[in-house]
Amino acid sequence: MLGKLVTVTVDRPLGSYHPKHKDIHYPVNYGYIEGIIAPDGEEQDAYILGIDIPLEKFTGKVIAIIHRLDDI
Repeated sequence: MLGKLVTVTVDRPLGSYHPKHKDIHYPVNYGYIEGIIAPDGEEQDAYILGIDIPLEKFTGKVIAIIHRLDDI
């Protein structure tokens, strides 16, 4: 995935709150990459860093991979 150009659909824009858990705030644009299925069976999560406005979609290059130990 590193270096690959992907399009992220942002379903948690910068500054928004989780729809069910109102105490979870999103300080960055957060979404998913359509067509890439993660080990949890859902589409691959993606963070968009360095953009300080809320987005709906973003196309860019994958520059890092974060492996969360508390997730599948």
